[in-house]
Amino acid sequence: MNIRIKAFLLLIAVMNMLFFQVATATNPDFEQRRTAYINTALANPSPDVITIQAYQNGTVDAGYLNSLLAGIETGTTSDFDIVKLIRVLYFTNGTYDSEILPVLNSVPYWLTKDEAQRTYWSENHLIMWMGSDWLLHERYGRAIDPTLEQRLKHYLNMKVQYGFYEFFSSVYAPYCLTGLLNLADFAEDTEIKTLAAQAAQLLLKDILMITNDKGVFFPAAGRNYFGKYDSPYGQNHNNLIYLLTGFGDAPGGASHAGGFLASSTLDVDAVIDSWTAELDTVYSIGHTLEESFALNSALTDVDRILAQWSGGAYFHPLVALESGHLIEDSNLWNHVDMSAFAQFQSLNVEDFPTLAVGASAISKSSVIMGQNVAIFKHNAVTLSSVQDFWKGKVGYQQMPVVANLGTTAVLTASGEVVAFDERGDANENSHLPYVKQQSNVALVMYRPDPTLPFFGQTETSVTLRWMEADFDETRTSGNWLLGREDNGYIGVRRSCTTQINNMIACDNPEGQTWVFMVGDSAMYGNFDNFQSVIDASQFEEEWYLDTVSDQWVYYAGITIDTISIDYAWNQDSSSTGIFSAADTEPDFNVYPNPATDKVTIDLTALEKEEGSITVVNAIGETVFAESKPTVTSNVFTLNTAGWVRGVYFFTVKSNEAVSTRKVVLH
Repeated sequence: MNIRIKAFLLLIAVMNMLFFQVATATNPDFEQRRTAYINTALANPSPDVITIQAYQNGTVDAGYLNSLLAGIETGTTSDFDIVKLIRVLYFTNGTYDSEILPVLNSVPYWLTKDEAQRTYWSENHLIMWMGSDWLLHERYGRAIDPTLEQRLKHYLNMKVQYGFYEFFSSVYAPYCLTGLLNLADFAEDTEIKTLAAQAAQLLLKDILMITNDKGVFFPAAGRNYFGKYDSPYGQNHNNLIYLLTGFGDAPGGASHAGGFLASSTLDVDAVIDSWTAELDTVYSIGHTLEESFALNSALTDVDRILAQWSGGAYFHPLVALESGHLIEDSNLWNHVDMSAFAQFQSLNVEDFPTLAVGASAISKSSVIMGQNVAIFKHNAVTLSSVQDFWKGKVGYQQMPVVANLGTTAVLTASGEVVAFDERGDANENSHLPYVKQQSNVALVMYRPDPTLPFFGQTETSVTLRWMEADFDETRTSGNWLLGREDNGYIGVRRSCTTQINNMIACDNPEGQTWVFMVGDSAMYGNFDNFQSVIDASQFEEEWYLDTVSDQWVYYAGITIDTISIDYAWNQDSSSTGIFSAADTEPDFNVYPNPATDKVTIDLTALEKEEGSITVVNAIGETVFAESKPTVTSNVFTLNTAGWVRGVYFFTVKSNEAVSTRKVVLH
C-alpha cells in the first residue's frame, strides 16, 4: 500500500479514536470508571474484550477474531457475534475488512424460506440483525431488501414511544442494547442514529429503575432466566450497572454489553441521573395486541407478523391464522423455535384460530406487548410485579413477581418442584399467578386454568426461592417466613408450611395464595418491629359460589400495616365454557361444565328439527359424531370417563344454523 495512503488511514484511525474518547467526557465519575474498565479488560482478556481492543488499539486478538468468524454461518445466535464484528470493522478502518466481510456476507439478514436456526423475530435479535444489515449497507454498499429501512425506523420509533416488550430482562436487554449502540455510534442516517440513541438511553434507564443501591438488578420481567437471580454480580448486565453507577463489584474483565458501552459515544448523563434510591410507582409499558394491528399496519405482511412475534404474539387467537400461513409459506416447521408446534404441521392452517381459542391457556400468555409493572424500591430492598398478567395460564420465561433485600432474590414459580439452579432456560411457569401490588406489599394468587392438563401441564405446585444462607437472620411466625439481610427485611406468607423435595413448596391444585412484604430499618426500625407489623396482619381466604355465573370464586385478601389488598378470582369464560345468552340458534345446553365422567346434552329446544352432534378436542380431532339421537326429551348423555382431560367443543347443527359450546373435563 502507498505510504501516503497508510499515513492517511492512520490519521483517520487516530482521529476516530480521539472522537470516541472525548464524545462522552461530561460525567467525570463515569469517565473514570470507563477508563478503569477498559484497562482492566485489556489486562484480563476474554473473547468479549475484542470490541475494546478494536476501539483502543485498532487491532484485535487473532484467536478471538477467528473464533467469532468460525461460528457465523452455523450459529443459532450468530447475530450476537455479528454485532461485535461490525464494531471491529468500524473501529479498525479497513484493517480486517478482507477477513470479516466475506463471512458477514455469507448469511441472510432477514427471514428466508426453510430457515431452521436463526431467529429474526425476538426483540433483541431483530435489532441486531437489522442494525448490522443497515450499517453494512451504509459503509460497504451491501445490497439490502427493500423493506429494511422502513421496518428499522419503525422498530426504533416503537421502542422510543412504547418501550421494550422484553421488559426488565437481564438476559435480553444487554444484547438489545448492543444492536442499538452500533447504530447510535456509526449510523450515517440522522433519523436512525438519533432514534437508536434515544432507545438505548431508555433501555438503560429501565435497568437502573429496579437497580438497588448495591448495584443488584433482580426484577419482575417479561422474559428472563432463573439463573439471572442466582448471583447479584458478575453478569453481563452488572457491567452496565457498574459503568453507570459504580455500584456493586468492579468487573474483572469485559462482558459483551460492557465492551460496547465502554466504547460508545452515547450520552449517558441523563441515564446516570435517572437512578433513584426510592421509588413507588406503576410503570406502564407497551400497548395492547389489538393496538399493534394499527401500529404495524404500514409494514409488509411478513414484517408485520414478525413484529407481532417480537411481542410474543405467536399463536394468540387473533394472530394464529397469519402465523400459521407464515410458518407454512416459509416452511419454518423445522426451525428450532417451532419444535413445540411441529405437532400441528399436519393440520389445516385455516383451523388454527379455532384451535388457538380452545388452547387459550397456552396460546395467549406468551404475549408481552403491554403490561403494568408495580415497582417499589427503598435503598437496598425492591419488590416488583407484573399486574394481572395472564393469570392461570402457562408462563414463558416470565417472572411475574420478584423481591430483593440487598443481594438475594425471593420469588415463586409454579410447576415441578426442583432447585432453581436446575430450572432450564425455557423455565415455564406451569401457570402464572394473579398479582396485585400496593407499595411494598404484593398479593400473589395461583389458580391453574382447568384445561392445562390437556396440554401436558399437570404440575400445580408453587415453590419459593428462599436461600437460607443468604440471610443474616431468619424467623418463622405461623405461615410467615421472615428474613433479614443487613438493614433490609422481607416477609413471605406461604400458602402452607410443608416442604416438597426439601424445598419450600405447596401443592394445592385448586388454588393457593402467597403474600410478599419488604421493608428496611428506615421504614420499620429494627427487625422485631417489622415482625410485629406482620404478626398484626389479617389474612382471609375462601371459596364461594357466584350464583350469577354458576362458578366457584376464589377469594383472598391481606391487611397489613396501612395496606389492604384483596381479589376475587372468577374463572374467565374462555376457559370454563360459559357462554352468553346471545348465542345463535340452534339452542342447546351442555352440563355439568366443568365435567368429569359424563356430559349431558339437552336438545329440547330443537324440538323435531333434524340435526347432528360433533365433539372435537382442542387439537381438532373428532372424538364423537352422531346425527341428532331419538331419545326421551331429546336429552343425550355421553360417557367421558375415558376421555383425556382438557377442553372440548360440542357443536350442534340444525338446518342452516350452527352453535358450539366449550366444555372442560377435569
